[in-house]
Amino acid sequence: MRELELEEFVTRAAWLGRDIQDSEDWVYRLGAEEIAEIDAALRHLQSTGRQIPDIGKGDFPLKRFARTLRLLQTEIENGLGVTLIRGLPRDRYTVEEMGLIYWGIGAHLGRAVAQNAQGDVLGHVRDMGRDQYKDMHARGYQTANLLPFHNDSCDIVGLCCLETAKSGGLSTVASSVAVYNALVRSRPDLVKILGQPFYADRRGEESADQKPYYVTPIFIWHKGRMFNRFNRTFIDSAQRFDEVPRLTQLQIEALDAVATLCRDPAFRLDIKLERGDMQFVNNYCVLHSRTAYEDHAEESKKRHLLRLWLRTSAFVDYPAALRDRYEDMDKWRSNPRPPSYHFVAMAEVTTH
Repeated sequence: MRELELEEFVTRAAWLGRDIQDSEDWVYRLGAEEIAEIDAALRHLQSTGRQIPDIGKGDFPLKRFARTLRLLQTEIENGLGVTLIRGLPRDRYTVEEMGLIYWGIGAHLGRAVAQNAQGDVLGHVRDMGRDQYKDMHARGYQTANLLPFHNDSCDIVGLCCLETAKSGGLSTVASSVAVYNALVRSRPDLVKILGQPFYADRRGEESADQKPYYVTPIFIWHKGRMFNRFNRTFIDSAQRFDEVPRLTQLQIEALDAVATLCRDPAFRLDIKLERGDMQFVNNYCVLHSRTAYEDHAEESKKRHLLRLWLRTSAFVDYPAALRDRYEDMDKWRSNPRPPSYHFVAMAEVTTH
């Protein structure tokens, strides 16, 4: 692993939220022709009878919008690292149809990988009344709590908004490259610490031959790219293992510094997702969060997002430090949920 260079990265990915919050640089608005293409692709897919996860981009054929998606993918991988597709008429489609559309569009961007040991390739982000701090098997996306800034085990993270919360629940992102640059300027000693290994909890999802934690730096330099791996909750949780080294005061200060900069209004970009919105972010240069929210009382109106973790051809060669965790995703992907699972009755979805 190459040692981090203590110099700033000059790249479009090093944006500040305050500079792009009110711009349209990261928003793509669907037109009538593109929505018609999506409708036609949905009808074609339904005629084939194919179901998630056995749907490829050829099963969801797009014309001009396919070329647009390639441009958006380039922006995600090599530009700002975040894009929002807006304008899909949510009320036109059932939940199942929205899932098929979202999966079909995702298939044009990359290959879906599993998001947990159960083999979920299409995640449901809903408040299930669980507590990630008391239950080792619970995850933050199953709660209505604030989600600290973090990233996930894939190349592109996608969200599709089916229903919004009564209040709160903003999707919030920050450029980890901008955070890195700020620390290079102000605390280069912490940058060196963040380039060293940290231990993260597998939270009960380890195999029999694996340790219950994995090891990775926060910032990794690899072949001209900056890669980021940051999940403070799992790092703190790994301290429960006796064999894991205790976090030093300097490590704690470094982790705090990353989190503090991400929360800074100058750095973060707050996104109020609307019904039908699809958000995609580069997992290696963007950290994401969510504000706490209050939900509706009616079950049908409760906040509900779909999630994809995508692997793309642009990141075939990624740092060795990430491979251990990524092998989990590939292993779990080989045994995905059956097609009938992904859109079972909502009462069943909320209890899995």
